[in-house]
Order: sequence, then structure tokens, then C-alpha cells
Amino acid sequence: MGKKTINDILFLGAVVVCFLPFFLSEPVFNWYESFNLNHPMVMSFLKFAILATLGEVIGLRIRTGKYSADGFGVIPRAIIWGLLGLTIKLAFVVFATGVPIFLDKMGLNGAMQAMKEPFSASKLLVAFSISATMNLIYAPVMMTLHRITDTHIMANGGKMMCLLKPIQFGTIMKEMDWGMQWNFVFKKTIPFFWIPAHTITFLMPAEYRVLFAALLGIVLGVLLAIASGKAAKR
Repeated sequence: MGKKTINDILFLGAVVVCFLPFFLSEPVFNWYESFNLNHPMVMSFLKFAILATLGEVIGLRIRTGKYSADGFGVIPRAIIWGLLGLTIKLAFVVFATGVPIFLDKMGLNGAMQAMKEPFSASKLLVAFSISATMNLIYAPVMMTLHRITDTHIMANGGKMMCLLKPIQFGTIMKEMDWGMQWNFVFKKTIPFFWIPAHTITFLMPAEYRVLFAALLGIVLGVLLAIASGKAAKR
């Protein structure tokens, strides 16, 4: 058994050990639900800090064959993801509230009420509209900001001090691979993955939406790894 296979088994085992209690222990799960209800923003920070960073670590494994690398900066990435998680929670609240009101004004009566009822064609339409609007307006900004912060972290060797240093937005944006950002990240992942995935998200009860979105952050890590691999081949 090779070293990489052993590392994969250890990594998978660590993930299972961390998350299994939430599925097997009723008190642990009840604590999670209670804390999530009373401190939604704190939980949004933690969910994205943990799960989206986990996705990036998996992406690193796909890209390089390793779970860690010099300059990767797991802790700074986790903190940035936590902060992004707060903006994602904000976006969920704003678009889940605003889009049904807009649909009502456009003639789709009962759009807000449809989101409170069991699954129906109307509810599916409203959930799709929320997802499409959010992903076309908010997602490109968030994805670009994430790319900029990633570049800033790597440029500073993945050290914690990078969080205290000014981000060179102009320089980083000039050097970004906008062809890859547009042709893969925006043009392919948004319509073919994120809009359908978040349609499912908005069909869920509100208290589970951010958790599901954070779980999708694992997928995001894999997609970013694919994008980086494509960019490296150019």
C-alpha cells in the first residue's frame, strides 16, 4: 500500500471521526440545531471555514497529490472562507426575501407563500428564480473575491500575517486569468452546477440551506482544482 493511499485513508478516517457524532448522537445533533438556530451567523462562519476549506484541501490533493503544500495556508484560507460564509448567508437572506417579492410584482401571485408550502411546480419555479438571480448577481463577485484572496495568501507564503497586510487588488486583478475565470468558472459552473444546486438549496427549510451550501463548498474545492489544472496546461 503506497504512502498516498495511506494518507487518503487517514484523511478520510479523520473526516468521518469529526462528523460521525452529529449523525449518531442525538444530544450532539440537538446541540447543533439549537446553536444553529440561536447563532446563525456564527454557524455560517464555522460551516464555511471548515467545509469549504476541506474542499480546497481535497482540491489540492487532486491537483498535486498532497493534502498540504508550502504556502497553501490552511488557517488563513479557513478564516477567509468563514468571512465569505457571512456574505453568503447575507445573500441567501436578501435573495430569498427579495426575489419572491419581485416575482409577485411581476404577476406571479403567491410566490412568497409558495416557498412556505410543500413541494409544487410554483415552489420549484420560485426556488429556481432565487438561485438564478443570486448566482448571476452575487456569485461572480464572490468567486472573483475568493480568487483574489487565494492569490494574496499564496503570495505571502500562506502565513497568518497575510491577513493583516493590504491586498493588492489592482495588481492581482491585472494578473488574473480572466479567460479561465469567464470560460470555466462563470460560463460553465454557474449555469450547469451552481444554479441547479442552489435551486435544491432553496427548496430546503431555511435552517438547512447554509449547511447544504457549505457542503457544496467541498465541490467548489474540486472545481477550483480542475480550473487550476486547466490553467496550468495553457
